[in-house]
Amino acid sequence: MPDNAAAPVGDSLQGDDLPGDGVQGDGLPSDGLPGDGVQGEAGGGGVPGEAGADAGESARRAVEAVWRIDAARIVGALARFTGDFALAEDVAQEAVTEALVAWADSGVPRSPAGWLLTTGRRRAIDAFRRRSTRDERYAELAHQLTEGQTSSGAPVAARSTAAGCLPGGSFTLTSQQDSDDLLWDPDRVHDDVLALMFTACHPVLAPQARVALTLRVVGGLSSEEIARAFLVPTPTIQARITRAKKTIAAARVPFALPPAHERRERLGAVLSVLYVIFTEGSTATSGADLLRPDLAFEAIRLTRMLVALLPDEAEVHGLLALCELTAARFPARTGPDGEPVLLADQDRGRWDRAAIRRGLAAFERASAVGRGLGPYGLQAAIAACHARAPAVAATDWERIVLLYEALGQVTPSPIVDLNRAVAVAMAHGPLPALEIVDALAGGGLLNGSHLLPTVRGELLTRLGRTTQARAELEQAARLCGNARERAILLRKVAALSAPPAHSDETD
Repeated sequence: MPDNAAAPVGDSLQGDDLPGDGVQGDGLPSDGLPGDGVQGEAGGGGVPGEAGADAGESARRAVEAVWRIDAARIVGALARFTGDFALAEDVAQEAVTEALVAWADSGVPRSPAGWLLTTGRRRAIDAFRRRSTRDERYAELAHQLTEGQTSSGAPVAARSTAAGCLPGGSFTLTSQQDSDDLLWDPDRVHDDVLALMFTACHPVLAPQARVALTLRVVGGLSSEEIARAFLVPTPTIQARITRAKKTIAAARVPFALPPAHERRERLGAVLSVLYVIFTEGSTATSGADLLRPDLAFEAIRLTRMLVALLPDEAEVHGLLALCELTAARFPARTGPDGEPVLLADQDRGRWDRAAIRRGLAAFERASAVGRGLGPYGLQAAIAACHARAPAVAATDWERIVLLYEALGQVTPSPIVDLNRAVAVAMAHGPLPALEIVDALAGGGLLNGSHLLPTVRGELLTRLGRTTQARAELEQAARLCGNARERAILLRKVAALSAPPAHSDETD
């Protein structure tokens, strides 16, 4: 998980949550990369196409639905087939582009995902044939320059046959491989998707690139969707994903499950990416909206996918529990105009009870399959305390303090300590909490974050030290990138600026 990330604590001091400070995601490749003009088969017995714009719109909706559901399986199977992660993603996009045309003309095929997979496989074969032709030309030139001698002693004609192999000489492009068979191997699908997740979250990539690549190739989001979610320009998204794919190729990252001795450590990188995506959706770091539900729910969908692939990993269940329990509060966290609603003011009747049940079930599973709770399980335990409480006053703040202390031992972080201070304030009052916050301020690890002056300002307000509190909240407003949170902070500053009937502060 990110070094400075922490579970959001129900924060009656400032909003509903103190978010973790996960790394903001970057971008992805362009959508619908142009194919080579060869139209794939529509498949017999497909739904009859509609005419004109209606047919095009129907095809677009069908392609979007199939891609969102099956993107990971398609790209994963193509990556296994080609041994080339970047090529697999490119030819999958070419297949999507072709489908928009072919399905509008001929209707949606009986097996839409199979159609995309077959078309992508054919585009991959075309790409290897083009590479073979290029390599033959290079070999012929080398042959001429060395007067017919080659380093291996093999004639150019023999090498031409070898040039038809996929990377590593795994097989040649025979008619058998050119048939439409067995890419949907039911015994390999889960491994393909899991390998895709591990590849997209490989440590060789920067954290921003891992987030973007996961949303693209595993989540099936378009680059425009990701750009909107993270408020990043689409061209920036496209450039960054291109660099990420080149990095994977240059590092020769294999498309395979990591060895058993590496898998637990590498799983942490995958969970960290999903956590960052969810955190940005649950409390946006910038922009006009407090929540970005689509992003948060996409993280939940991907985490559910990972749970299905790794049902015996406790921390996967812990992350799912954390996400479900946090998302359950979404309906009550904002008012009609999108303004944040403080935890103490929320109508808990609007909390999503189905999501709470799912979250608690996932938490129970994490507790059952693991030997003690890990970082995500501990955060889920904190979220469960809030989910079970009928009101802020009835929340088990003492338990939350203990859970944050345990989390700080497992994953030391200034954000964890700041969340602990909030819980201490609720359990024991503002003065001991202020001591924790002042120690954090002295360490300088949260310089530039609006979270620390936000909490400090609220604690000082409770202690009646109005002048200091106002200065802290003004500083928090200057540092806050989210417009909705900033508006709350400025309202609090205005309330503190109103002349009181009397003051007993000792600033």
